Parts: sequence; structure tokens; C-alpha cells
Amino acid sequence: MSVVRLILPASLTLLTACAQQPRHNIELENPSQCPMSLSVGQTITLQLPTNPSTGYRWLLQNPGASVLRSLGPEVYSSSQETGVIGAAGQSTWRFQARTPGAGHLMLVLQQPWAPEVPPAQTFSCDITVK
Repeated sequence: MSVVRLILPASLTLLTACAQQPRHNIELENPSQCPMSLSVGQTITLQLPTNPSTGYRWLLQNPGASVLRSLGPEVYSSSQETGVIGAAGQSTWRFQARTPGAGHLMLVLQQPWAPEVPPAQTFSCDITVK
């Protein structure tokens, strides 16, 4: 059997698998983009303004676990332009649509040691995965 006969079917199988996986990343920056519809395999990058030096942090209240999978912990980045210690930055969260269905993603901005105090802000988004 020739090498071409072996490689051609394998190549077509790989191309088909790649074509079925949505590869684009969705940048989610405000609730006006919600509700959101995703395909299985798509990723969401959620970026929220934050300033940890105030004691307030974005906390994951509802990760939409029925349809989303977290791709790691929160990543904080500060603006290099200001050069000021304690300046505001961004909190980045990444999720991947894992299974068809409906879910709810919710984060709250509050001081972790005072959960009984109402959040200063809430980010809430209904997610549908197809």
C-alpha cells in the first residue's frame, strides 16, 4: 500500500475534525453583549475593570458550570501606561463552551472578607450553547 493511500484519508479526517471545532475567541466586555449564544468549543474571554488595591475583587458567583468550563484562574493585569502603584487594571477570565444547553455566568465585585455586604457591581450574562 502506498504512503499516499495512508496519508490522504488521515489528512481528510483531521481537516474535518478541525472544521467542526469553532476556533474564534469572543471578547466579552460588558453586559450589553448578553444574552450570548455560543457553539461547543468556542471560548469567551471576559475582561472587567478592577483595582485590587481597594480591597475589591471580582468573584465568580455562578460559573455557568452546566454549559461552560473555566480555562484557569483569574488573571490580573495593570496598565503599564500609568506607572502608578495601586492604579486600576483588568481582571481577565476565560471560559470554554463545553456542552449544549443554557447557563448563567455571574461575577460580583466585592471585598472577599465581607460577603454579607452587597456587591459594588455585578456582571451577569445568560449563555446558550448550541
